[in-house]
Amino acid sequence: MYCNMVKIDQIVLPDFPLLLAPMEDVSDPPFRAVCKVNGADLMYTEFISSEGLIRDAIKSRQKLDIFEYERPVGIQIFGGDEDALSLSAKIVETVNPDLLDINFGCPVKKVALKGAGAGVLKDIDLMVRLTEATVKSTKLPVTVKTRLGWDDQNKNIEEVAERLQDVGIKALAIHGRTRAQMYKGEADWTLIAKVKNNPRIKIPIFGNGDIDSPQKAKLYKERYGVDGIMIGRAAIGYPWIFREIKHYLATGEILPAPTLAERVAICKKHLRKSVEWKGPKVGIFEMRRHYTNYLKGLPGIKDYRARLVTLMEPVEIESVLDEVTTNYEGYQFERMPIELIDYHQKCPIN
Repeated sequence: MYCNMVKIDQIVLPDFPLLLAPMEDVSDPPFRAVCKVNGADLMYTEFISSEGLIRDAIKSRQKLDIFEYERPVGIQIFGGDEDALSLSAKIVETVNPDLLDINFGCPVKKVALKGAGAGVLKDIDLMVRLTEATVKSTKLPVTVKTRLGWDDQNKNIEEVAERLQDVGIKALAIHGRTRAQMYKGEADWTLIAKVKNNPRIKIPIFGNGDIDSPQKAKLYKERYGVDGIMIGRAAIGYPWIFREIKHYLATGEILPAPTLAERVAICKKHLRKSVEWKGPKVGIFEMRRHYTNYLKGLPGIKDYRARLVTLMEPVEIESVLDEVTTNYEGYQFERMPIELIDYHQKCPIN
């Protein structure tokens, strides 16, 4: 059994682990909490600007918050300057995550066109220098998340994988699109498979892009041979994707859609974690966008949702959720395709 375990340095993960992707303005501690209880094996924070960490920006510092129940958990940073990345890696080390991840994949203009995120894909020598500087500045295992390349004429992920492994990264997650594609078209995993099948590559390779069902996860596992998959957009509003994939891989059975009780329970957990982390005012405000996804499919839910997004006391919100449980008792949810939204459209960095 142990031969099937996936290792990132000294971090031991189960066979074919499911990773929660680092998503700006999405992968905060409350969201990570509901993904963890539904089976995410390894999670990452929202990405953090190295410049922001060094300036001691409040928002950047707050993103360093991690909790024991989340482990193993990685903190992701981005930047285009060796000194800034090295210094921010030392700052990250002080909060003791299990690993440090470098973002070389964010496609949004404000990041990529400043030479960070996916922007580094235009200069592989710089990417290698940035990575090496980070590896040398921390005792933490360093991993990287990136894309196939800058555009269709520059899909250099095979070279990137070898060179980053050579300077010390312990795992690589690859999104199956170029920066130019953003989230258009379909993710192409063929180059991810080539990286995985390269006999020089010894580190775990995780595939990312368009996994939106247990069936697709199994198909891509078998077709492309990756060590695990990183799930991002499919988990937004549907953290049950992790348990559904695990169950399907283990048994070949598709689980029923989450019950009303399960949906309300996740609403409450997410709300409580949000209030704990951000305080009652901000925590309640930031929770408002999640009710639609969690309660999607209930006929006439609009009126309840209107109340949920106006109340300002946790006890009142939970009381409305209890009303939903009572008034929709016995309602059977149908399985619906998961919609993959482009969360970058609402990303505050964009």
